[in-house]
Amino acid sequence: MRKTWLLYCLQLLLRMNFVSLKQSNKPNFVLIMVDDMGIGDLGCYGNKTLRTPNIDQLAQEGVKLTHHIAAASLCTPSRAAFLTGRYPIRSGLASHGMTGVFIFNAASGGLPQEEVTFANIVKRQGYETALIGKWHLGLNCKNSTDHCHHPSTHGFKYFFGIPLTNLRDCSPNNGTVFMIHKFLPYRTLAVILASALALHFSGLLRLHRKFTLTLLTLLLMFAAAILLFIQIVPYLNCVLMKDHRIIEQPYRSENLTQAMTRDAVTFMERNAERPFLLFFSLLQVHTAMFASAAFRGTSQHGIYGDAVHEVDWSVGQITQTLTRLQLAGNTLVYLTSDQGAHLEEISASGEVHRGWNGIYKGGKSTNWEGGIRVPGIVRWPGTIAGGREVDEPTSNMDLFPTVVRLSGAALPEDREIDGRDMMDLLQGNVERSDHEFLFHYCNAFLNAVRWKPRNSSSVWKAFYFTPNFHPEDGTSCAHTHVCFCTPHFVTFHSPPLLFDLSRDPSEKTPLTPATQPNFHSILAVMQEAAERHQRSVKPVESQLSAANIMWRPLLQPCCSTFSQLCQCQSWTDS
Repeated sequence: MRKTWLLYCLQLLLRMNFVSLKQSNKPNFVLIMVDDMGIGDLGCYGNKTLRTPNIDQLAQEGVKLTHHIAAASLCTPSRAAFLTGRYPIRSGLASHGMTGVFIFNAASGGLPQEEVTFANIVKRQGYETALIGKWHLGLNCKNSTDHCHHPSTHGFKYFFGIPLTNLRDCSPNNGTVFMIHKFLPYRTLAVILASALALHFSGLLRLHRKFTLTLLTLLLMFAAAILLFIQIVPYLNCVLMKDHRIIEQPYRSENLTQAMTRDAVTFMERNAERPFLLFFSLLQVHTAMFASAAFRGTSQHGIYGDAVHEVDWSVGQITQTLTRLQLAGNTLVYLTSDQGAHLEEISASGEVHRGWNGIYKGGKSTNWEGGIRVPGIVRWPGTIAGGREVDEPTSNMDLFPTVVRLSGAALPEDREIDGRDMMDLLQGNVERSDHEFLFHYCNAFLNAVRWKPRNSSSVWKAFYFTPNFHPEDGTSCAHTHVCFCTPHFVTFHSPPLLFDLSRDPSEKTPLTPATQPNFHSILAVMQEAAERHQRSVKPVESQLSAANIMWRPLLQPCCSTFSQLCQCQSWTDS
């Protein structure tokens, strides 16, 4: 009996050692996503006026992707594509209306539970998984605590961050994210009222007193409702959570990057002996702009530049921790932005808070290169040779198959995966990207197609429609604060606008049959690819429909009673 027990213990010990050895061979993943940072904001991508030494060093030690594309130009769909490796139209995270992201915590839409993220898969492979920072893919379905869209539902065992996004309402004196004054016809109403009163007192128009009082009362009630709404939005949307618990509402953003960086360091220290995946999703440099005291005033580009400096510091803390823990050689580090810089971003006082997209046209919310061509840096010492640039088309969707296969798992076979494993390209085993075509959606509408023929160095891009820029600005949608995709806000092109990005990366001069002899045949190939792609898209429920993005009181996360305006300040970042 004793020999049997000893034999059992020996077998168990050997099995544990085998599992430990097997796990130690699995690489760690640190995936860093900055919010709304332009490709031109980094020194390694050509910026001469902002200091980003830590990110620049990351690029020197790894591979810099210079043709890296976000699958969408807005936060919610871009992040859905990143996590699932699929175009957001496939998961219902592509809107048919004007609003292309979630704007309330108390909305019922979100990343469907049927979708599989890389966190779901690596968790089953024995990884510790964490999301620290911004989520923006939904929270609740039927009540305020069901958390059906919470990061934990999608494979993240630990969550510290915000379920929505960093709104201008979350910082004092920044105005409202809804920019109501941009859409309400104040001047028109004022002219109508003034004209009516002038006609009334001149005797040409008789206004009954009861009608006049009723109209004024309704206008005052409407104005009061808007003011009340603006006042309570911070209490509804500015929520900081740890796992499933609200720890601050409304949150104070100033030192959040510091706190989240410390938490990321702690997570890596805690899991240094086992494989882990950390998705570090920074709140900066999205509106409302903020920077901690140590970084305010450090740049010549105002609070936006200060925030970029803080992001670079944070990246440095992450990489230094990996070195200190002797994990750098076994960790794939990836850094990107979810889309291009928001060119229309200004403060309530009119201060410009825009980033820089380098030579590329347009910005966030457009499929011009400035809206979707983003930084892409991958470092893995000893596995990926450093100091290289790759100019082949790659996508943020490519992280899904890359991470899944490196974790030892197989890709799901029951769904379309649009990303492509990048390892051969990153290691220099192949020279060409697996992406012959990439499709660019403006919300749920197919907006443009990118094609790099197998036997050519050209990269063709065709636009079916383009946003109507502000007539005086000519480079952004300053009149609506963000570019929209619905017919009233765009211009359709027949034939499509065609560019050769290999010769005209700034998209300055559309090609014509006179300047490109193969104009019609190129467009025909791209149209055929677009139709083939669209046939592969199965109808699903829109998670960004009007019903799924509207505010619902029963879904409102609240750390206190509504009578206390959902306030709690129990957490400290000290």
